[in-house]
Amino acid sequence: MLRVDVEKLGRRGDVIKVAEGYGRNYLLPRGLAVLITEANNTLIARERKKHEAHVSKEKAESETLAERISGLRFIAPRKVGEHDMLYGSVTSGDVAEFLKAKGIDIDKRKVLLDEPVKRLGEHDVRIKLHPEVTATLKLLVSKEG
Repeated sequence: MLRVDVEKLGRRGDVIKVAEGYGRNYLLPRGLAVLITEANNTLIARERKKHEAHVSKEKAESETLAERISGLRFIAPRKVGEHDMLYGSVTSGDVAEFLKAKGIDIDKRKVLLDEPVKRLGEHDVRIKLHPEVTATLKLLVSKEG
């Protein structure tokens, strides 16, 4: 059973099967997993209950933050050239800086932009706060000056 989230393997609390050598030489020595035995069953049950409480609390906090973000509107004035084409773009870093100015500290990697915004107008920007919670921020790109 995994004690922590392991990328490309599973989430904390998942019971997984791995190659014997991988488990013995990597997961167990680093404390990333425990063997499921009779002796460990109580430890596993306690950790799973503790983890579920932590995840539900984290999800509730993320939902509250998502509501707060959804109420915001980011107006990004940018210089435009001929045919209303932007000289620059609005990136995930710009969105993260805007949120930080509003007191919400979000890593720019959690801002889900397929590509930087290079057009005038209103856009929806998704922000992944939790594996099950995504917020949507309204972004308005307008002409500067």
